Amino acid sequence: MAGILKREQTLDKFFYGLTFSAAFLVLAVIVSIFISLFRESLPAIETFGFYRFVSSTAWDPVKEIFGAATTLYGTLVTTILALIMAIPIALGIAIFITELCPKFLKPVFGTAIELLAAIPSIIYGMWGLFTFAPLMGEYVEPFLQQIFSPVPVIGQLFSGLPLGIDILTTSIVLSIMIIPFIASIVRDTFALTPVQLKESAYGIGATRWEVIKDVVIPYSKTGIFGSVIIAMGRALGETMAVAFVLGNKHAIATSLFSASATITVTLANEFTEADSDLYLSSLFYLALILLTMNFLVLAIAKTFLTRKGKVCH
Repeated sequence: MAGILKREQTLDKFFYGLTFSAAFLVLAVIVSIFISLFRESLPAIETFGFYRFVSSTAWDPVKEIFGAATTLYGTLVTTILALIMAIPIALGIAIFITELCPKFLKPVFGTAIELLAAIPSIIYGMWGLFTFAPLMGEYVEPFLQQIFSPVPVIGQLFSGLPLGIDILTTSIVLSIMIIPFIASIVRDTFALTPVQLKESAYGIGATRWEVIKDVVIPYSKTGIFGSVIIAMGRALGETMAVAFVLGNKHAIATSLFSASATITVTLANEFTEADSDLYLSSLFYLALILLTMNFLVLAIAKTFLTRKGKVCH
């Protein structure tokens, strides 16, 4: 009997050690990545500092003058525009599937969303470059320019030569890529709304729209917010699709028809071309900033969700 207990205790210790090692491995990888990026970024950090690097628009490999402002601008603008376009469409999809769609069609639309999420980003990029960008440059952008160019202030957003390889096209492609992530999570969140709450609302005379607006969406706020954070992380880190349709131009432009650059695209396009230590270190510095941005977004989201959970309880 004692031998059996001792063997079980040994197995418990082994299982504990195995699971602890697996969990610790995650932390070790994260710390290792941070240390590696920081170490490689040190020459650029010592040369430019933080404020000078993130505020400078210069990116001149010949003179070895580097700044992150243009890539930060491109990253943030394309991500924000993509979210603005994707969130209402994804919410509409989730509402239709969970509340309005006939039962026999729900698996069809659900599978379509999953397939859209499974498409590799390089496929989106190729489609964007060879199909969507020419369509935007030839038809959509000239039409938008004709309508909005006479409008003060707003007209500046639609100025320039509409070629289709620009911020607007990139933002739309990004929004298409992140819609299934938001829609699938929000759909599952909507499905968790207690039937009793909805039936009670119907019982006091609420319409279907009022039930969705006043019961389903408020109940699912946390899930909606979480889906947006996940989509934001995907958009911030997207490389291949953006590289095809953004143009990789280091400039801060006020027009949506202008080419731009993001951190990920700059890393992908220029890493193999870096022919000096400072150039390479500046690229690592960009990678470190991008990783820090993602962690900050997740930390803010975690703080928000934790506080909301405490309020709910």
